[in-house]
Amino acid sequence: MIQQCTGAASPADSPQFFFHLGDVVYNYGAAEEYYPQFFEPYANYPGAIFAIAGNHDADVYPLGPNPPRSLDAFMQVFCDSEKRPVPFAHDSNRQSNIQPNVYWKLDTPLADIIGLYSNVPRFGAITAEQREWFIKELKGTTKNRGEKALIICLHHAPYSADTNHGSSIHMQHFLNTAFEETNIYPDVVFNGHVHNYQRFSKTYKNGKTIPFIVAGAGGFADLHKIAQPADPDFPDDSSLLDNVHLENYCDHTHGFLKITIEKTTERFTLDGAYYTINNTENNNSSASLYDLFTVNIPSAAPAV
Repeated sequence: MIQQCTGAASPADSPQFFFHLGDVVYNYGAAEEYYPQFFEPYANYPGAIFAIAGNHDADVYPLGPNPPRSLDAFMQVFCDSEKRPVPFAHDSNRQSNIQPNVYWKLDTPLADIIGLYSNVPRFGAITAEQREWFIKELKGTTKNRGEKALIICLHHAPYSADTNHGSSIHMQHFLNTAFEETNIYPDVVFNGHVHNYQRFSKTYKNGKTIPFIVAGAGGFADLHKIAQPADPDFPDDSSLLDNVHLENYCDHTHGFLKITIEKTTERFTLDGAYYTINNTENNNSSASLYDLFTVNIPSAAPAV
């Protein structure tokens, strides 16, 4: 990831920031875990780092002395009111980030990115208050449709074919009802939680097909395997999976996802490139391109 930032042929090809899809630290969101699992590994990453919280970031070890409140450390690192040194960052020069809340929207020139907080339960949970906020934010993006891509990020994966977590019916229901209520559908949905890479396509009744991307193979924990077809323990005949297709996956090595949005007079696209990590004998790592996908985004009609 650092090489792609520093070795880009031009500034336009260099990633502008990194967006973490949650579970920044394991197994509990304790402040002492942030240096070895976040500040030290990303010490030389040159760009800004944004994040949504995963279930491990919010979980608290209940038997520890003076257990913190859920999300205390995450909020201190990512949701500060101003940039400042983080007391538990030790020798890292990375300061706290300015995000307004644990769920929030990032406005960029080419995309509205809505980051949701799906809480601690295994298959996620969204409060009524957050759902009301999400509906309002979806409606607010209508003024940018055709000018910006609409991206939704949440930790728990609505669709997953893995043998550890599986699909979250709760997240399916949350998103589908919100889309139907507002008649606003995103261009792509990104998820973490599951420790592998999966790319799904979901076609809705209105004919719109949305990619659902699981990009959770960051590297801390063991990878999760994909269930094999006809495995009786993991049936795939649920009506909730109608018009949902697994297009590609990688469950044998860690990796990361690079997103490029390009808007010209001829095209408006979001391109995804998934890279796998190759560890060599001398402990150096290189990245190999594993999967490519393109999302065509409808452009606004030119002014007459």
